[in-house]
Amino acid sequence: MNMAHTPKLESRGISVDYFQARLGKSVRALSEIDLCVNENQFVSILGPSGCGKTTFLNVVAGVVVPTEGTLSLDGRPVEGPGSDRAVVFQQASLLPWRTVLGNILYGWECQGKDIESALPRANELLEIVGLTGFEHHYPHELSGGMQQRVGLARAIAADPEILLMDEPFGALDEIVRDHLNEQLLKLWAATKKTVVFVTHSIPEAVFLSTRIVVMSPRPGRIHDVIDCDLGENRTLDIRETPEFLKIAHRVRDGLRAGHSYEDV
Repeated sequence: MNMAHTPKLESRGISVDYFQARLGKSVRALSEIDLCVNENQFVSILGPSGCGKTTFLNVVAGVVVPTEGTLSLDGRPVEGPGSDRAVVFQQASLLPWRTVLGNILYGWECQGKDIESALPRANELLEIVGLTGFEHHYPHELSGGMQQRVGLARAIAADPEILLMDEPFGALDEIVRDHLNEQLLKLWAATKKTVVFVTHSIPEAVFLSTRIVVMSPRPGRIHDVIDCDLGENRTLDIRETPEFLKIAHRVRDGLRAGHSYEDV
């Protein structure tokens, strides 16, 4: 196989059915998802509630087994969880008894790596996410936004091949969310990780992404895939530009298409 032309992540015909005991039948959550994500891309997935965005992310994470289809990472089948993937959830889920630095180093410890040799990298990540000076604080001493930055640093510190993010800023207010969007772009620019990012926010998706995947209501299908050619050095001011608004308009039209009042 020519790895130069192998997508980082490749989904072919992925479908997921869940059995609902109350109804006595299976319900299809995802239907025939075909998607290729290339190295270093930042791909956001948008769609109405219940369309299977998180289900697809869980398939990639290896915690949900698809009913049909195949999924590969670097040309290798995904058959379960692995250290080549890291997940950042809506809640930071930090270990409350460990300091900021201890939480960031947790992934290294789980992989049996030498902690002393990891300290320079951990301190570098602390600087990138703007938390230098907070390394000895505990989670309860941090704001929600700061906790999410620790979660980001912890995920990157494990050096995964792909970073999976499930609405990581959804519970934060708009000002904090904007700030963390900027921080995330800096982190992505510094690490060049491949990212799959689930969000409900059109402005967030357009601001962060190199590609946007718009999904239909359940059973979730890919309705549109949109390239975001806005350059790497983006600031929040870009949201007022014609190029940004054109992409946002296309995303909004895609979300409206096929959405009925029955889905509300």
